[in-house]
Amino acid sequence: MPSKEEIRSAHRTERAAASAAGLEAAGAGIARHGLQWATTVAAGERGTFAAYLGVAFEPPTLPLIAALHATGHRVLLPVCGPALSLAWVYWTPATEFVRSGYAPIEEPVGERHGIDVMRDVTGIFVPATAVDLSGNRIGQGGGYYDKFLAGLDAEGLALPAAAVVYDAEVLPAGSIAAESFDRPVPVAVTPSGLTRLM
Repeated sequence: MPSKEEIRSAHRTERAAASAAGLEAAGAGIARHGLQWATTVAAGERGTFAAYLGVAFEPPTLPLIAALHATGHRVLLPVCGPALSLAWVYWTPATEFVRSGYAPIEEPVGERHGIDVMRDVTGIFVPATAVDLSGNRIGQGGGYYDKFLAGLDAEGLALPAAAVVYDAEVLPAGSIAAESFDRPVPVAVTPSGLTRLM
């Protein structure tokens, strides 16, 4: 079985070959299917969703973020802090972004909220470089979301979660080794649809 780093590296190489047109099409599909998942999770009501801004050749999530907002949902985006901590900022189309001081991402400017804000969250979109049909996820390698998801468990917050990946990054069951700190993800959002994991 390839290691997580080997899988991550291979998928990053494939991502780097994506064309501008391919990224645009992927963003549109992710927005459509991510909104479908959000509508189901929120039972047709307006909710609050934690998401993230895909950068470079990551699956584009800005169209999803904009679609959630346009549909009446509130959107929280992460800000990286020391010791692998995440704070959260409410996003609107007027929100400005700055380069993170801790990770190679763009972060929203605004009032920062701690993990308690998750008590009002309907669902979470999480980054990944791959998932398998057993629900195992490979993140970006920084460890922020591993710690964040473990923190949700510690707070007793069992929130619906969906990983955002490209179609080819949904792997057969058992392809990814699960470690003690890993938290399974039940759904993958891809440009072509929703895939139930686990």
